[in-house]
Order: sequence, then structure tokens, then C-alpha cells
Amino acid sequence: MSRIQLGHTFDNITAKENLLLAWKEFAKGKRDRKDVQEFELHLMGNLLTLHRDLKGKMYVHSPYEAFSISDPKPRSIHKASVRDRVLHHAIYRLLYPFFDRTFIADSFSCRKGKGTHKALRRFEMFAGKVSKNNAQSCWVLKGDVRKFFASIDQPILLYLLSRYIPDQNVMWLLQRIIKSFHSGVSGKGLPLGNLTSQLLVNIYMNEFDQYVKHQLKATHYIRYADDFVLLSQDKYWLAEQVPQISHFLSHVLALSLHPDKVFMKTLASGVDFLGWVHFPHHRVLRTATKRRLQRRLKESAEEATIQSYLGLLSHGNAWQLASTINTDFSP
Repeated sequence: MSRIQLGHTFDNITAKENLLLAWKEFAKGKRDRKDVQEFELHLMGNLLTLHRDLKGKMYVHSPYEAFSISDPKPRSIHKASVRDRVLHHAIYRLLYPFFDRTFIADSFSCRKGKGTHKALRRFEMFAGKVSKNNAQSCWVLKGDVRKFFASIDQPILLYLLSRYIPDQNVMWLLQRIIKSFHSGVSGKGLPLGNLTSQLLVNIYMNEFDQYVKHQLKATHYIRYADDFVLLSQDKYWLAEQVPQISHFLSHVLALSLHPDKVFMKTLASGVDFLGWVHFPHHRVLRTATKRRLQRRLKESAEEATIQSYLGLLSHGNAWQLASTINTDFSP
């Protein structure tokens, strides 16, 4: 099957103009940070040195600064140097528009014009269609990938990229970025924290999306990062898809389903997806999400935080919690 090919070249990505534009995009909202200020102090010299190193194939990605967060669950974040993050932006700004055109409409994570709220609305629309406006049972198969970022197979990822990218110098650069990190096993993992990782995992999982849509013929399918759902009136058809999905993830992408997070149930019994528990006529905030929200507000009740949470709560049946926040935390 012939595929569209990336038209941008290594020279386009590493051009001084592209690096300068990448810096401007990267620096928005970050100029109060010490490492960003230090890089900006000698901005043109730093960008010219980066350009020279790239053109001469002398570029080496710097080590990462690792730290952990525990909200909503424990995660290891790996922060790259400012120089490397500028390069990530330079790559992303030219590759994202090309690859985004290859993705299915119902992939919602880390894409412009998509996001959690649109995924929730799409779920609601699919549920209405499958259930014939709640006149029939709607079954939902939900699953997610075990240790998603840590399990990405780098050789497979590079092979997938090579099918779209004819410029071997671009492939050399992407290999430098991808192989700058591993999750404890050589050749495995992408760093949570890189802008490029957001795009690369979507390229990786696009293979799964295409399989589900075109091989399994799933009409009502949504993916957000490593979470996915299939909706159908036919629970037996959904049950038949689980071993096929597991086989594809394992044999094609070297990934595995999380054994404790695969379930099939009716919408009427409540389906947990993207922080909300969905029912035929409404959705309510997941208990763990509610507790996390209340804990964060006790730690920091700034107006921007309050408004952000009130915006979140407006997407479901959470008026009581919203009223409590307005009463207890608003000035």
C-alpha cells in the first residue's frame, strides 16, 4: 500500500528560521524560569551552535532531569535541557501537521482541536447511536495499555516512521531523539515530558487505530492516549474482539493490555472513562477524581485553579460539588 510521504527535509527542520520560531513557541509562558533565562541570555549564539551541530551531524541529546509526580497516579517525568526542548519544538512544528492528517478522527489525545471534552462528547454521541437513544442496551468494551510510555518499542517506532519519512537525515535525527532515553530496558520507552513523545505515541498507536477501524470494522471506537473504548449492541461481538486486540498489540506493537483494566459492561451499569462514570442520561465525576480535586483545592485555592475545576465540572452532573467549591473556596 502506497503511503503519503513527508515533504519536509532535514534542512527544513534544522533551518535557522525554524529553530528561531521553535524557540519563540517553546519560550511562551516560561521566561521566568532560570534555565530558560540562561539560554536566552546568549540566545542567538545558542541557536547557531545548535544549528551547526545539527548540520555537521555532531548533535547529541543531553541527559534528562528525572523527577516523580503522584497526581493522579505515580509517574516518572524526564525533563530535557532547554536546548533539546527547542529542537523538539522544531521537529514537532513541521512533523505534527503532516502526521495529524494520517490519524483517525476518533483519536483525541494531544491533538489540536481534540482533547478530553471532545472525547467525552463523542462518547455520549456514540452511546446515543448504539442504544437507539437509550431504547436498547449499549455494551462498552474498555481497555488500556499496560505501562504505555515505558513499553513503546523503539525499533518498531523507527520502522513505522521510516514508512512515511524518505529523508534519511530526518530519520537520523529522530533516532537521536528516540534513543536518548530508555525505561530501564534498552530499546524500550519514551520519556513523559518530551513534546515529541506526544506525537510519537500517536504515530505508534495509529497502527492500532487503523487495525480496529479497518480490520475489526469497529464503527464506534474512541482512543485517548492508552485508554480506548468500543461500543456495540452485541456483547458477544465485543467479547470476540478482546483476544484479537491483545494479539495485535502484542505481536505488532510489543504492547500488552492491562489485565486489571479490561472490562465489558452496559452503559446502564455505569462506564468509567476519562475521569467520569457514564450513564445513559448523565455522567458523574469519578470518586477518585473528586477526591483529587478537593485535595488540590485545599492545597491551592487560587482563582485560576477554581475556574479550571468549575469548567471541568460543567461537563457532567456535578452541580453539588461545583456549588460547594463556589461556597467554600471562591473569594
